[in-house]
Amino acid sequence: MHTVSDLSWSRRGISLLWGGEALSKIVSPANVISIQQFFATAREWPETLPAMDGDALVVAGFDATLDALSPQEATTWLEEDLRPRVLNFQDEYQGGAGLIFWVPPGRKRIQMNLATELYTWTCGGPHSNIELPLGRILWAGAEADVRRILESGHAHPDPDGSAWIGLNHPRIS
Repeated sequence: MHTVSDLSWSRRGISLLWGGEALSKIVSPANVISIQQFFATAREWPETLPAMDGDALVVAGFDATLDALSPQEATTWLEEDLRPRVLNFQDEYQGGAGLIFWVPPGRKRIQMNLATELYTWTCGGPHSNIELPLGRILWAGAEADVRRILESGHAHPDPDGSAWIGLNHPRIS
């Protein structure tokens, strides 16, 4: 399992973040955009992004969108709607910018099977007994390249403990 504990992850790749302290170091609340704004912005990417001195975009609403959909609809949304825009973001900024999805319940909803190291998303509401294969869908199965984001300066930097505040994939294909 790969880890990263500095802010380098925020300027490159795709991240799912639930650590509030790290979020406050990356962006002011006024510069976090909604998932709807993200889809609108994807039509014409800005030259300068609103976080990390122009090198990152922080998006809220990932978890709420998944919760509003059935598991099949959520899978389709991730594969056919979100993933192409994530790939377009990477292409637009040539891997030199970070796309960060603010996912407050991520620590409770994202799981890794220890035997296979595959990541899943636990659905919410009436579908809370269903897990989506997050790694297969969002990262095209390239979980081996995923890094666990650990809180900088945490007293106990256990990648399975409270220091774990997110996931980062440097570049999906």
